Amino acid sequence: MSADGMARAERKPVIIGLTGPIGSGKSHVRSVLVSLGAEGIDADRVAHEVMVSSRSVFTGVAAEFGAGILGPDGAIDRASLAEQVFGDADALARLEAIVHPAVADVIAARVAASIAPAVVIEAIKLIESGLSRDLCDLVWVTACPEEERIARLAASRGMSEAEVRRRLASQMSATQMITHADCVIDTSGSMAETEAKVHCAWNALFLERRDDTNSQNLV
Repeated sequence: MSADGMARAERKPVIIGLTGPIGSGKSHVRSVLVSLGAEGIDADRVAHEVMVSSRSVFTGVAAEFGAGILGPDGAIDRASLAEQVFGDADALARLEAIVHPAVADVIAARVAASIAPAVVIEAIKLIESGLSRDLCDLVWVTACPEEERIARLAASRGMSEAEVRRRLASQMSATQMITHADCVIDTSGSMAETEAKVHCAWNALFLERRDDTNSQNLV
């Protein structure tokens, strides 16, 4: 293998942990990063997958929350499960204790297998679950005013203000998230404006990495 080929093989992707309050535009930012060449991982989708594919997770959740959370097909009905856990901090903590370890294992395996220049992990509980500490090089936080988040969720998901506020109460506040951030993406403008901000942050990240590499090569 050539020297350039060996360098590429040894190069690790940048792991970006992406979080922010519900309705703040995390998924849009993740999609922009994917369009720029990152590999995208949606932790919520992984959680859904492990509740289907992992027998231990399925049986643990069903045993903890009862047959009432199962749909007619015998699978976990996420809407029924959400009714039980959102607004009940103890119930949510019990669910996360069952599901989060399996989610972390799946995400870690995907990160290890990635050949992309960057991997972006979108997770609402990125910080609380330990993913930011255990896997991520950087934490990006999406931010916009709470009233705008409520309006977006009413339009896109038909969620009432009371339901949005119930979800927000179960999450770390935007202010707390920002204290952990290496980069804050303000999503309060248009989608095009958000995309431009993501492009700038991406370009700055790889310019910085290129400068670091060149400095190391001079040592």
